[in-house]
Amino acid sequence: MYYEEIGDENGPLMLFLHGGGVSGWMWEKQVQYFSQYQCIVPDLPEQGSSRKSGDFSIRISAELLNSLIEEKAQNKEVIVIGFSLGAQVAIEMISQKPTLIHYAIINSALVIPNPALKLLIKPFIRLSYPFIKNKTFSKIQAKALFITDNQFEKYYEESSRMPLPTLIRILEENMSYTIPEQFKTTTTNILVTVGEKENSMMKKSALKIVASNSNCKGIIINKVGHGISMANPYYFNEMIESWISKSELPKGYRVIE
Repeated sequence: MYYEEIGDENGPLMLFLHGGGVSGWMWEKQVQYFSQYQCIVPDLPEQGSSRKSGDFSIRISAELLNSLIEEKAQNKEVIVIGFSLGAQVAIEMISQKPTLIHYAIINSALVIPNPALKLLIKPFIRLSYPFIKNKTFSKIQAKALFITDNQFEKYYEESSRMPLPTLIRILEENMSYTIPEQFKTTTTNILVTVGEKENSMMKKSALKIVASNSNCKGIIINKVGHGISMANPYYFNEMIESWISKSELPKGYRVIE
């Protein structure tokens, strides 16, 4: 699995896990902000520069990343930040190794499968697949993900060359994921976040995650949809910093009860 290692190698270890349809470059603003940390930014299998690293699965990705942390951390404090697909991988990592990770930010993780919707993935993607090479369509998608103009060409390059089987596999993994039984045993301090404008299934997923472990705190971030880390990186970075330092989170949210 390809990864970049940036920042202070003597600082605490901070691992960033990207969402589907993008890769490690989505964390540009976070890596700049947390330069005093040893930031590790992988491209998940079959995505970005890891497109030839074997078939993607949430379970295998988690195994590989936990091994990487064990190799790199050397008794350091470990923080894992995941968005969407990457947040699902983070949940799986925490479940596989309940004491390895000290802090986690789980941003917009879907954990309530929809079997009916999963059945529609293959026919729908086969019909819509030709659009991924259409720049106008890609620009619409990029806008929804808060991708900036200077990031668009990278986004378009990666998305347009993603093979059809890969896209189907990633979506099926994403739509099928459930919280592992072992998640309830983790000692990780977990912040679960979801945007106020996200769909009801994503909000229900956040509630389910919070209810699955007493170390979780859940918040709904005001006036934002899917992608707070790119839509408002300043707020997101401040939120991470506050969570790690056990300080009060920045205003602009309500608690998930």
